[in-house]
Amino acid sequence: MGGRTGELILILLVFVLLFGAQKLPEVGAALGKAIREFKKNMNDVQDEVKKPVEQKP
Repeated sequence: MGGRTGELILILLVFVLLFGAQKLPEVGAALGKAIREFKKNMNDVQDEVKKPVEQKP
């Protein structure tokens, strides 16, 4: 088993202990939604930064 696999198993075990096996799908869905929102907002910020600055005459 690689180092990352061991870390993932440990993290999963901690989640099971904290939230219980019944709540894991709910927590996973909420985490996925939060990550998608974060990525969307980061892309929006990058798009704003990349827009050409309009110069006033």
